[in-house]
Amino acid sequence: MLTDPDVEETSTPAFSSLRSKFEKLAVDTSPNISAHRFSSSHDLLAPEPGSPRPRAMSNTADDLKASASTRSLRAASSSSDLKLGGKRPPPPPPARSSRGNSPAPSASASPLIHPVADSSAIPAASLALDNVHPKTGLLSRKPPPPPLSHHDPFDDSPGPGVSSLINKFGNVPTAPSSQLLSSSRSPYTSLRVSSHSSATLSPSVNNSAFAPESNAVADMPRAPRHSFPLSQPSKPPNPRIHVQSVAAVDLDMESPLPSHRPPLPCRKNGPVNEQNQEAVHGRSASSDSITSNESGVASADSSTSQGEMSTLPVLSPPTRPPSHPPPRPPPRSKITMPLRPPSVASITSVSSSPSSGTPPPLPARKGFPGSGDDSLGRRVPPPRHRSTFEIESQHSSVYTPNSTPLQTSPTDGAPITLPPPITTSSIIQPTERKAFGAHPPPPTRIIALGDKLPPARRLPSGSSSESEEDDLKIKVDLLPDSSRSSRRPPIVDSHNYSEFSIWVPAYTGVVAVSGHTVAVAAHHHLKIYDLSESDAPLHDLDARSMGLETKTKDFKITSMEFRPATKAADRGSFLWVGTKDGHLLELDIRGGLVNVVGMKPIHSHTVTHMFRHGRSMVTMDDTGKVLVFTPDPDGDVDAGLAYTQSRVVRIAEKQEFAKILGGYLWTSARDPSGNGAGNTSRSPIVRVYDIFTPGSAGKSLLPTEHLGTVTSGTVMQSQKDQVFLGHEGGNVSIWSLDTEDGIPQCREVVKVSTSDVLSLEGVNDRLWAGGRKGMIAAYDVVPRPWVMTNNWMAHQKLPVLKLVVDTWSIEKLERLSVYSVGRDERLRFWDGLLGTDWIDKELLKRETEFSAFRDLNVLIVSWNLDSAKPDALKGTAENVKFLQEALSSVDSPDIIAFGLQELIDLESRKMAAKTVLLGGKGKNPDGAISQRVTTSYKKWYDQLVHAVRLAMPADTPYTVISTESLVGLFSCIFVKDTQRISLKQVAITTIKRGMGGRYGNKGGIVARFVIDDSSICFINCHLAAGQSHVRQRNADVAAMLEDKELFPESGSIQEPLAYVNGGDGSMVLDHEIVFLNGDMNYRIDLRRDAVVADVKAGNYAHLLSQDQLMKEMRNNRGFRLRTFMEGPLIFPPTYKYDRQSDEYDSSEKRRVPAWCDRILWRSREPSRVQQLHYRRYEVNVSDHRPISAGFRMTIKSVDAEPRAHVKRELEVVWAEHEKSLLEAAYRFYGEQAML
Repeated sequence: MLTDPDVEETSTPAFSSLRSKFEKLAVDTSPNISAHRFSSSHDLLAPEPGSPRPRAMSNTADDLKASASTRSLRAASSSSDLKLGGKRPPPPPPARSSRGNSPAPSASASPLIHPVADSSAIPAASLALDNVHPKTGLLSRKPPPPPLSHHDPFDDSPGPGVSSLINKFGNVPTAPSSQLLSSSRSPYTSLRVSSHSSATLSPSVNNSAFAPESNAVADMPRAPRHSFPLSQPSKPPNPRIHVQSVAAVDLDMESPLPSHRPPLPCRKNGPVNEQNQEAVHGRSASSDSITSNESGVASADSSTSQGEMSTLPVLSPPTRPPSHPPPRPPPRSKITMPLRPPSVASITSVSSSPSSGTPPPLPARKGFPGSGDDSLGRRVPPPRHRSTFEIESQHSSVYTPNSTPLQTSPTDGAPITLPPPITTSSIIQPTERKAFGAHPPPPTRIIALGDKLPPARRLPSGSSSESEEDDLKIKVDLLPDSSRSSRRPPIVDSHNYSEFSIWVPAYTGVVAVSGHTVAVAAHHHLKIYDLSESDAPLHDLDARSMGLETKTKDFKITSMEFRPATKAADRGSFLWVGTKDGHLLELDIRGGLVNVVGMKPIHSHTVTHMFRHGRSMVTMDDTGKVLVFTPDPDGDVDAGLAYTQSRVVRIAEKQEFAKILGGYLWTSARDPSGNGAGNTSRSPIVRVYDIFTPGSAGKSLLPTEHLGTVTSGTVMQSQKDQVFLGHEGGNVSIWSLDTEDGIPQCREVVKVSTSDVLSLEGVNDRLWAGGRKGMIAAYDVVPRPWVMTNNWMAHQKLPVLKLVVDTWSIEKLERLSVYSVGRDERLRFWDGLLGTDWIDKELLKRETEFSAFRDLNVLIVSWNLDSAKPDALKGTAENVKFLQEALSSVDSPDIIAFGLQELIDLESRKMAAKTVLLGGKGKNPDGAISQRVTTSYKKWYDQLVHAVRLAMPADTPYTVISTESLVGLFSCIFVKDTQRISLKQVAITTIKRGMGGRYGNKGGIVARFVIDDSSICFINCHLAAGQSHVRQRNADVAAMLEDKELFPESGSIQEPLAYVNGGDGSMVLDHEIVFLNGDMNYRIDLRRDAVVADVKAGNYAHLLSQDQLMKEMRNNRGFRLRTFMEGPLIFPPTYKYDRQSDEYDSSEKRRVPAWCDRILWRSREPSRVQQLHYRRYEVNVSDHRPISAGFRMTIKSVDAEPRAHVKRELEVVWAEHEKSLLEAAYRFYGEQAML
């Protein structure tokens, strides 16, 4: 049996003995200092005979004698104790804290807490420091002399560092588990009173008595830190006792102790090796570090609440700034046992020799990796509090929840329980601790001293910035298809006078419409219009002049609605008005006078909403008070404010959105948290109330995902069992009313816009939505994905605040009228059935009846030059004959379009700056290139003109109608002189996409003209580069196709017959035929070796399945090129080659070959464009191969008179069709009680 000579095997004193000594110490405490008191304090702390080891004491002669052979701990007294004297009551016991089924005693309940020597036990010379300022006294104290060195048989470390201390005292003699029940305390922990001054006393005291004490501290085995924190007990009245670590309850001990080392604490910060353990614990190997550590502890304790620290068993804190509070400990994994059992490896190592035990490595820290001494640049973490059971859980004994009460002192409070041991077979391994919270891990890249700094992070720069990727995904990938939407506003002509003269103040104005009658209120003014008689107000009322002002000073109209009427003549004649102070008024606006037929101060707060539902009227204020005015269902008397009794319904207060949908009141409030992007909870809360059924309770609903605030809601005729809610952020949530339990449920969320949906209304079979940019869009919600059928500018690029269907217009105007109110303070009326679009679609079907057609040949050549000059076309036959071969690929082309990219070196700042400064100046009116552009553009222009003259017959001259350059892009369009007389509205412009639209290294040149009555558009583009920048390329395409101010509007007074979808020619998609060519940079999603192998084998089908452009057309529902077409790719990829070679890129980057150069087209009528060829050319002066495509397109010439005749016929057909649609709408709104 192995024993340790440093541990004595005598029994510990009884707890009652310690209790009596503690009381005696308190009684003997006196401000008078004497040597007798000093020695008596040592007698109080002296162990009784039979103690297994000496108590930790200070200033005793026995300690000096035993320092050479026994490693005892010196006692310590706090600096505050030196200044405090007198008798203090003992602390009360704290509340018991339990873990699992077995209560774990707190620190105050432990019988092993040692008293602290009072100020009376300190020599008089040392108390001279008490008269000095505390900080000054501490700084004036001198450190103790170095500790006495002596040989230790277990000393295998170079110095008394922490790692060496662990090596010395990590292995202790073994003891059978049968004697652990009689063990009085843990062999690995010893009680230590927090001391700050015992090592720095005045030199007048015999320093020889303190030098061994310092040595004992230096050689003391450091107790391991534990993962279980101690619960904070209440503050005791006597903060005198500071405990470093708590041992187990005293029991008899008859056998050796276990030989394995206690388990080291688990850390999240990574492994700590032997070399940096000293830095981890904030200790050094010298004796000076002990003194500095003691002073550091003193400064830390001086700023800590003594009431809290007196009851907390803590380890000796490392050196750290006192201003930093200790961080919260990480969360622990819950285990089924009340104690933390040791690992099986630690139990099996009980029988091993003292030298065979090896402490487990600590986990890696999140600090500076690879540093041997990490004490620099890092703050040492504070110590962890420990409980008695946490210390015992490190021993080889494993406990069960079954516990046995132990004998306690009367001052202990609740009895202390200690579970009995169990066998190792029932050990439950502790679960792995999880990281605190769900936060992502911090960055691990640390720049050490002398390391090279990383490159500067670039700001977001246009199409090639990865920081825009998420935003581009929303803008492009998730929106409905708008490529075929009509831009013509659906203007209604049902009124005799225009509504343009009606002014509605933004945000404060209130509008109510019934047929020709329009009521507009702003503050205390009320205007009544009748657009069948005049565009001027019939009544301009001032509430104050009419005597309608109430007792409040601020009379303001906040809501209005026309009340229902049984008689058709009375509908739209009685107007209900709600005010800011809660009054309700009913006005009769028939005839030439306005009469107040009812007035009640029935609401005590602002009336925010007013609804008409069936024969009932509903009013609502901002406190959640809802009044329902319902007339007698068996009578023919309408709801009147003066004679109809109201019923009160209570709902949630401050509901910004409120509307009756499907017979229920739907409300929602703004999220007080602000609906930030970081909020992941499902919101907002939608509340639904059945206000027409007395006694019914409201329901709170949540969408399927986090959405913005609800702004609007509606129901649709084609989707009667669904409710649509508009949200900030551009989403529309769809709620099903047909559920098993009758509670509405969110079924789907559709993204329709990049900005907020401010207004929403279901009109016929379309869902109308108003946004912040003044646009109103109509969506067909039946297909998946949704299709935007109409999109027009309604309110001059300002928010559309309100969108409402006038249901009474069906019987009053025989139209389905929709009105909108915008931030531009205007009221607009729209045709809800979109009759103009119906007529246009029918005209296209009968276009052959009034149009003549002819064919034209078109040749398009596209090439990325990689800054090659025209004189480089030499050497091989393919280089020399390239232009001749390309121009002869189409028989007598009527239109020739050259699109060149990277005509200059884009990496040359001088060349790019010269192009930017001179490229757009001094253009010739005939389309020829400017003389002020760079030499490269001029050389290529001359080369192309010369090649066309050589290739084409002399009797068929061509003229350049458009040229343009944009930082490497160059477009040049030739037209036969015989076709030039048919051209009109010729225009050309550029679109910059580089650096967020500020630089033209990426972008496009757009040219258009009208020939006969067909509009043709050519786009030469260079999209964002990069293998993975697909979304940036998609965004570049969308920006070019959807720019609404690309060209000036058509100046034609008559209907623009050459443009489609109701456009005026200002957008690309307004043109009937569009050609798109250039370096689009769409790549192949395969490895380079696989692509090269497929190219050599001619396996183009496999490559096309991974082509990014093809994949976007197939899978991306919002891809703007889905309506474009492309011919079959039967030639090898055109990118990227080594110059003057037929080998693909062999540089260090070894780029993947791809079909970057493409030619696509789009036609309103697909049969009117036929591709003649699609090929590439083997010119090796660039890293791209040039391509060309030939087309035969059909253009039309419209005969105006036959067209007008066909249109009149279609208007008659529409009138009959409109009646059927109005009847269906009238039935639907009747079912919804909206009439």
